[in-house]
Amino acid sequence: MAQIVGGLASSHIPAIGGAIAKGIQQEPYWKPFFDGFPPTHQWLQRVKPDVVVVFYNDHGLNFFLDKMPTFSVGAAASYQNADEGWGIPTLPPFKGCPELSWHLIDHLIEKEFDIVTCQEMLVDHAFTLPLKLFWPQEGACPVMTVPICINTVQFPLPSAKRCFQLGRAVGDAIRSWNSDLKVAVMATGGLSHQLDGTRAGFINKAFDLEFMDSLINNPEWATQFSIHELVEKTGTQGVELLMWLAMRAALGTGSVKEIHRNYHIPISNTATGVMALEVA
Repeated sequence: MAQIVGGLASSHIPAIGGAIAKGIQQEPYWKPFFDGFPPTHQWLQRVKPDVVVVFYNDHGLNFFLDKMPTFSVGAAASYQNADEGWGIPTLPPFKGCPELSWHLIDHLIEKEFDIVTCQEMLVDHAFTLPLKLFWPQEGACPVMTVPICINTVQFPLPSAKRCFQLGRAVGDAIRSWNSDLKVAVMATGGLSHQLDGTRAGFINKAFDLEFMDSLINNPEWATQFSIHELVEKTGTQGVELLMWLAMRAALGTGSVKEIHRNYHIPISNTATGVMALEVA
């Protein structure tokens, strides 16, 4: 059966793509963020995943406010990146893994998740930038991918508890997949930030750090909070931590080993986090 080697998490701010394109990763503003990745690169070279299942949120490229699914799963042979208006260079197509996609879809439907199946899917910066950060080499991303999009854009949003249940079901499905491939699970987004309104610029460092700790020691901790409580504690866009929660749930009920973490504030009014977790 397939093996889950571990989990990854990273912020996905569009300005990161601009920094990569301009080659300014070592400038003082950016260096504390980019310095958080070499330990994860070393770990990935050791465990060598073949496929990455990516929990992310779309920002209007593939879905818009008139059609906003709660959960959707890509089932394409490849995923195209497109210009979202940020001025970030588009990246080469990302190779899919349809066999795993359909296995996940079948399992999730059986477990009563009413997902949207996407046999064509555009992917935005929330999907592309973290993959580029973890696999920074030139050319196309070297691993196959399965995108799972969670709505964090327009209310009503799924609860933290439901996202945790989704992640657990995804993990169970991966472990039941009849394959000898190695799979990593990735979460993108967050951490605390609010980009507009009277609380624009809001960051909650204490909550962010407690949340990161909980992924190691008490992974269901954040499920105690309602969506409105999470918005209060993390900011409107801080609810992107739902992806981190789903990723951790997919790793299973056993213990995980923390390979690396980095936390830095702010990048573009956002508290940025990076984590790598290995299944013990």
